[in-house]
Amino acid sequence: MKNTISKTMTLPLNNVQINDSFWSYYINLVRDVVVPYQWDALNDRIPNAEPSHAIKNFKIAAGEEQGEYYGMVFQDSDVAKWLEAVGYLLAVERDPELEKIADEVIDIIAKAQREDGYLNTYYTLKEPNNRWTDLCECHELYCAGHMIEGAVAYYRATGKRKILDVVIKLADHIDDVFGSEPGKLQGYDGHQEIELALMKLYEVTYDEKYVKLCQFFLEERGKEPYFYDIEAKKRGGTHHWADDFMIKDKAYSQAHKPINEQEKAIGHAVRFVYMCAGIAHLAAETGNRDMIQTCQRLWRNMVTKQMYITGGIGSQRHGEAFSSDYDLPNDTVYAETCASIGLIFFAQRMMQLEPVRKYADVMERALYNTVLGGMSRDGKSFFYVNPLEVYPKAYENNQNYDHVKPVRQKWFGCACCPPNVARMLASLGQYIYTVQENTVYAQLYISGKAEFEFESNRVILEQNSNYPWDGNINFTVQADRETNFSIALRIPEWCDQAEITVNGERKSLDGIMADGFAILEGSWKTGDEIQLILSMPVQRVKGHPYIRQTAGKVALQRGPLVYCIEEADNGSNLQQVMLPTDGKLEVNSDQNLFGGMQVIIGQAIKQKAENWGEALYKSNPKIETEAVTLKFIPYFSWANRGLGEMQVWVQERETI
Repeated sequence: MKNTISKTMTLPLNNVQINDSFWSYYINLVRDVVVPYQWDALNDRIPNAEPSHAIKNFKIAAGEEQGEYYGMVFQDSDVAKWLEAVGYLLAVERDPELEKIADEVIDIIAKAQREDGYLNTYYTLKEPNNRWTDLCECHELYCAGHMIEGAVAYYRATGKRKILDVVIKLADHIDDVFGSEPGKLQGYDGHQEIELALMKLYEVTYDEKYVKLCQFFLEERGKEPYFYDIEAKKRGGTHHWADDFMIKDKAYSQAHKPINEQEKAIGHAVRFVYMCAGIAHLAAETGNRDMIQTCQRLWRNMVTKQMYITGGIGSQRHGEAFSSDYDLPNDTVYAETCASIGLIFFAQRMMQLEPVRKYADVMERALYNTVLGGMSRDGKSFFYVNPLEVYPKAYENNQNYDHVKPVRQKWFGCACCPPNVARMLASLGQYIYTVQENTVYAQLYISGKAEFEFESNRVILEQNSNYPWDGNINFTVQADRETNFSIALRIPEWCDQAEITVNGERKSLDGIMADGFAILEGSWKTGDEIQLILSMPVQRVKGHPYIRQTAGKVALQRGPLVYCIEEADNGSNLQQVMLPTDGKLEVNSDQNLFGGMQVIIGQAIKQKAENWGEALYKSNPKIETEAVTLKFIPYFSWANRGLGEMQVWVQERETI
């Protein structure tokens, strides 16, 4: 298999130890609260939450219990993602009790697998004679993909082969069913995910048939005559959901054109970024230049025309999908948590294709804002949809807002997001560094230690900071012996001034910057120190003039964090607030806000409504105003203090 791209890699999780004043809280939360809570949810033990039935479905399929299938057609994937999160946690820290629970789940999964390798509780229990007949709608390959990813994570963490052997048998069955050879199904999944999984399975088995199968699924997509129409005709035109929009609307699942002919982000946002992550992963392995260009083209459209300031993507409720360029409503936004997680997957793989700052910047934006905001501070409730503006009173009777929840939910009937957040945060160590040949790219600033190998020599890079609250970041080197390699430090796009010193000596950035990274070449030895200082001014951010919904408004960002105003701090009717262009903005530490957070205090003007009267509209009214002080909090922390209004974008006026 020919690869003309410089070999890149992410570090195994057991090579990274995170010890960070910001992120360790969330990783420990995943270990101590989120994964146990989700285990209870999967077993229907959460009071007043929508039932899952996911574990019971597997027990019924395994012959251990009696009953009927319950839940969405993709309910199996929730168990698989839970197992994947467990694998990542065990890779970092052994936990015999958690491992025992996982092994028991694996025993049930293995019993539920059919003799030929097939594994899917919905079809096993409800439609055993209709396997592989509705790829467009029914998520068989999606569920298989998540099970493969969970198995690979668990195998890498524990070395236990049972679940790995299950998914190898499953993948081999899929390879027997699908392909371009006569007698095989020349089709592809409705919800992309198997592509990512096959590449991960290849990385632990080195069996190239999984790479070829991934390539088949990607290259078959969008060919005419359309596979969805062919299989629907075979079924007599039946469809699984209430209507047949998934079959008719090929763009919904990015099956409207072959992938290398697609020009823009379109359709269901999660499917889109999962597909793109699969293309990028395959391209990095094979060196396929057409696919690389496809990734670059689709990335550019998405982040320059269809992404929110928070790293959210997918602006419309219908189809959980992208809309048109620059159509980014703040109150009816969808911005599914899973979509931002998929965006991070895509960004990480683009970094492996070409280590360029813009990919890591977007990864950071999505991680610190939408993904982290998708889970409550206590780890027991979640957002599926991530709005940038909330006015709860409008939700009482306006069905346009039915999908937007002003408070996080305990669980969902379609519960893809909570376990996705868990596996994302549990695997965070894999996203801090990318290694290309003899260069370590520090793409996220998260304190801890990472172990590398250069010239057959073990090197440990230790990172310490109070990021994201300040931009002072220190690196120290430990090495068995003096070693030649390069350390590349990301200078984020939001940073207007950076300083670097190596062993106390100031380094000029002139001549060492490449694609947004400061490349420090040298021979490194134990005790060497690097200090990076990133300026973190409060930035007033404007939207592109074509974005109607941000016209005349401003948002505040400091470092990687987007800020918002919330009713808990600023009272109601936030739409009456205006932030003057010359108003003073100060950064303060609020120890009463979730253990201590940096907040922004700003001078503002608020329109007064008390003397307006009863008239709904007035000609040339004199609007009274008053000076107020606004408190902006990090967006990820909103909705942790009860029901209330929230806004990211605030009206702006020229002067106080």
